[in-house]
Amino acid sequence: MTEDAIEYHRKAKGKIELKLRVSVDDIKSLSLAYTPGVAKVSEAIGKNPELSFEYTRRWNSIAIVSDGTRVLGLGNVGPEAAMPVMEGKALLFKRFGGVDAYPICVSEKDKDALVRLVAALEPTFGGINLEDIETPKCFEVETELRARMKIPVLHDDQHGTAVAVLAGMINALKVAGKKKQDVKVVVNGAGAAGIAIAKLLIKYGVREIVVLDSKGAICKNRSRLEAYKQEFSSLHPNMQCGTLSEVIKGADVLVSASVPGAVKKEHVASMQKNAIVFALCNPTPEISREDALAAGAMVYGSGRSDLPNQINNAIAFPGIFRGALDVRASTINEEMKIAAAEAIAGTVPESEMDADKVVPLPFDLRLAPRVAGAVAEAAVKSGIAKIKKSAKEEEEWAAKFIAGKVE
Repeated sequence: MTEDAIEYHRKAKGKIELKLRVSVDDIKSLSLAYTPGVAKVSEAIGKNPELSFEYTRRWNSIAIVSDGTRVLGLGNVGPEAAMPVMEGKALLFKRFGGVDAYPICVSEKDKDALVRLVAALEPTFGGINLEDIETPKCFEVETELRARMKIPVLHDDQHGTAVAVLAGMINALKVAGKKKQDVKVVVNGAGAAGIAIAKLLIKYGVREIVVLDSKGAICKNRSRLEAYKQEFSSLHPNMQCGTLSEVIKGADVLVSASVPGAVKKEHVASMQKNAIVFALCNPTPEISREDALAAGAMVYGSGRSDLPNQINNAIAFPGIFRGALDVRASTINEEMKIAAAEAIAGTVPESEMDADKVVPLPFDLRLAPRVAGAVAEAAVKSGIAKIKKSAKEEEEWAAKFIAGKVE
């Protein structure tokens, strides 16, 4: 697989390229596309910057920004090494959501300078996707940019993953015959993804949750916690203390965003009957599917595309940004994330749902339009959309646009 991937990228010489939307074949078309005609367009936008969404491709464009400090499971490999990942992300945005996404990998590690750099891009784009930025800097950068910018800013390693996990859990609970308000959830890993997953699950209505880092559960008895962990512990002050072996006993759901091999068969065996295990470390999960099922798990999901139930943000981010862009939302809030998760879950009909199918594949043609519709409607209802659209209107339009049937 490694050599195949190297050869694939060597032959492709990049996974994306720029496409022209108009022809320039004579003096008239040249004068309209560029000088002198374009001066009138610039003059109009100068008087009303919102016209940039009408007269340019800004309405459908996002920047995928990374500093290369936490690329996949490789760590700080640098912005050049991040570029293939960001190109791949741009490919998925276009393929599944019809969104024009531009990789921007920057050699800037300082948090404040990175914030200034990204904020300065706002006039060009309709949204910002932050990607592969180390913890805790990723939290701080996203928070500051959301406060400064009037367009959606989303750190996908956090929120796209959280939406995908929630979607999978909604259906897995149905398969296992459990209810969100009754289950105990253990989140193993307190990095960007783990904290975001836990916060979204609490927002959705999960009442009992434990989050662990490498030193054990985050709880009131812990001292010298990082700021973002302290913030989480204040949101959930009654969280159980202990090691993974201790807190997983009697749990219904385990979501692990940790390291390969972190979860053992005995951990899963100590969980409740019909347990749900999502092992997200990629490409090598914290526990294999075979071991988890042998230990008693009923539903197993991972980040791998070659196993059932791929819990991957690819099922989330194309539709989320499609919906946010189409109603010109100023941000992406919790209501939009939950709407996206419910739409993803709803794409799997109950008649087709089983332990090996709790989430749809990214290739499902219904997926991104349905997510876009739900996200757009949630944005309108929460008062952050400049364009009013119903879920049905957005879903129908998005389906046609993604399929290339409308421009």
